[in-house]
Amino acid sequence: MELAYGGQLPPWTLEGFASNPNSKPSHRNAAADRALSCVPAKTFLGLLQMADQSKPFFSVESARKPSSRKPNSLTPESKFWRSFKNSEPTSGLILPVTSLDFSPNHPFDLAAACSAAVHLFDGSSLSPKSHSPLSSFTDVAYSPSFRCDGALLAAGGESGLVQVFNPLSSGQALRRLRAHSRPVRVVRFPRVADKLHLFSAGDDALLSYWDVSTESTLLSFPAAHRDYIRACSPSPIAADVIATGSYDHSVKVWDVRMSPDSNQVCTFTHGNPVESVLFLPSGGLIATAGGNSVKIWDVIGGGRLLHTMESHNKTVTSICLGRVGNEGAGSCGESRILSVSIDGYLKVFDFAAFKITHTVRYPAQLLSVGFSPSGLSRVVGTSNGVIYVGKKKVKEVALEKVSGEIDRSLPEPEKRVLRPTNYRYFHRGQSEKPSESDHVVKKPKKVKLAEHDMLLKKFRHRDALVSALNTRRPNSIVAVLEELVARRKLLKCIANLDVNELGLLFRFLHRNATKPRYARFLMGLAKTVLEMRAKDVQSSEELRFHVQNLKCMVEEELRIQHLLQNIQGMLSPLLVIAGR
Repeated sequence: MELAYGGQLPPWTLEGFASNPNSKPSHRNAAADRALSCVPAKTFLGLLQMADQSKPFFSVESARKPSSRKPNSLTPESKFWRSFKNSEPTSGLILPVTSLDFSPNHPFDLAAACSAAVHLFDGSSLSPKSHSPLSSFTDVAYSPSFRCDGALLAAGGESGLVQVFNPLSSGQALRRLRAHSRPVRVVRFPRVADKLHLFSAGDDALLSYWDVSTESTLLSFPAAHRDYIRACSPSPIAADVIATGSYDHSVKVWDVRMSPDSNQVCTFTHGNPVESVLFLPSGGLIATAGGNSVKIWDVIGGGRLLHTMESHNKTVTSICLGRVGNEGAGSCGESRILSVSIDGYLKVFDFAAFKITHTVRYPAQLLSVGFSPSGLSRVVGTSNGVIYVGKKKVKEVALEKVSGEIDRSLPEPEKRVLRPTNYRYFHRGQSEKPSESDHVVKKPKKVKLAEHDMLLKKFRHRDALVSALNTRRPNSIVAVLEELVARRKLLKCIANLDVNELGLLFRFLHRNATKPRYARFLMGLAKTVLEMRAKDVQSSEELRFHVQNLKCMVEEELRIQHLLQNIQGMLSPLLVIAGR
């Protein structure tokens, strides 16, 4: 009996029936039901008996195990930032930690502004100091700033008062500076070696330049901005230059050395209320933070925007400089911008390559960030009064001793010194460094001579002259000519030149005979050559062309000389009159 569908049962009907022959019609494929209705029962059972029972109609692949994926290889910079191990967060503070600042000198103490006090932490362990905090504020404290030598600490307050403290003692303020009528949000000492002056700015849009020793204002800019001043950064290369950022979206650079009417160096617009400003180490670039972006500006280029980083989801609250490099104070490494935001992320930005190199997530809104000058500590202040500390491990190799006196480590074997009696002493390679007792014999460097110099050494004078003429270098040609004059061979060489070589000589004379450096020598030579080879010049069309060019060149030079003499004659009486 011929089956439907051309005598063959579609494979999907067998698979569907064999996989679940007792399934209800509603659970089977509608196309399979139609195909089964067209096949008689006997024929279908025969097909089942002929089928290979060792293989299932519906091959079920074994569930694949997820492939074990190795994490992507970390870059050296990622390994560096991952080496900062977060210690137990410093708590006990209730209100937000609005500002952090490290002392620029050892032991790199940390100052944190929180509530009505400035809290001090030890630079090595980052534990609170015994005499901390500095709590002589009657209101909220803002923006602690260490002096360049770390001996003084200044901070602003809600009442508009700027106070200067000695961070080594818990006494009262050494100086109280009064000029602001609103909260002082930013206080900065110059970053260069200036121990007498101080900058302050606040919500009254006033920028003040102080003499700390006399508690007097040297300069004051009453309307520096049109809104609150919330950011300030002194220049790393000039103690008199500072940049300020305001909620009026503008950033201004000031120079206190200029006249009072022109202290403002340049102005540029960030596009959002500016929360933080930072001079980069070169002093020619400025980073500004506001909104969800960090922007890099070229100050030397007049405030030209170089790059915009928009990797945060919410407002960027603070930025600071970090360094990727060797451990310890004074180590030189590549600088990075560390930015924090209220989205809880810390971003590390490479401003040389314009890319994000590392990201850290914290479980709170971040308001401030600091990086130790030693490169061993990274701190982040949050809105709930917690300071997260990241410390980098310093590898210290301790030598184990037995009984406190005997060292277990074996001394390194001394290298055997090669002596002149040793065979290997005379077969040392070029990489061997001489010892103090060795006498180094330096071979004179072999001077590579030009072709015409080599021919002169072989007394092939004519060939040397032709070789020098082919180089078309006036200095070399004149040197060869003078050498031939000294040897009294120049006239003989000129007499033996053929037409083509004589053309090279005429071409050289046409180009250089009137140059002041060679004119005295070459003009006489040209006259001698014309007298000696007059017959050859008349018989050769090419030589006549060169001589005609030489004649035109001489006539032009004579005309110029006459003009110069006329000018000299007109100027001489004027110079005499002026001299009287």
